[in-house]
Amino acid sequence: MSRVAKRPVALPQGVTTTVDGDTVTVKGAKGALKLPLRPGLSLAQEGQSVRVEIAERNKESLMHAGSLRAHLANSAIGVSKGYEKKLELVGVGYRAAAQGKKLNLTLGFSHPVEYDVPEGITIETPSQTEILVKGADKQQVGQVAAEIRAYRAPEPYKGKGVRYSGERIELKETKKK
Repeated sequence: MSRVAKRPVALPQGVTTTVDGDTVTVKGAKGALKLPLRPGLSLAQEGQSVRVEIAERNKESLMHAGSLRAHLANSAIGVSKGYEKKLELVGVGYRAAAQGKKLNLTLGFSHPVEYDVPEGITIETPSQTEILVKGADKQQVGQVAAEIRAYRAPEPYKGKGVRYSGERIELKETKKK
């Protein structure tokens, strides 16, 4: 069993877990998340912590035990505190505006880009050049941020585009005559 899987998951105040067949539900103030429970794995709750136990010691169960523990820990944090990613728009005329369940982006194309916000994610625009992606599911928040960034990834000569907050872009030197 991996070292990750041996550590128990500490549940924050107000977070509960329930096992229903092959599904684990983690509920908290920010919502509920469901995780698949693979055959050969089970959960043991001890007070305010949950531990992953292996029923059948085979190679597949040992492989998935650490992943299940990590996903449980991420879900517990997500339903209590939530996750957020911050994106920055760098470039003249690059703007973002959140309108309900749509994000309108002006990224230097001949047309505006509209992004439909998926269920469980909220997008805020504190300023025209900042985008905040928030949600309870860590994977979904990261995926949405990556999809928005993919519309106009930072280019290597001027650094224009959509980048993560704090992302460092190494600029290339232009061609000399």
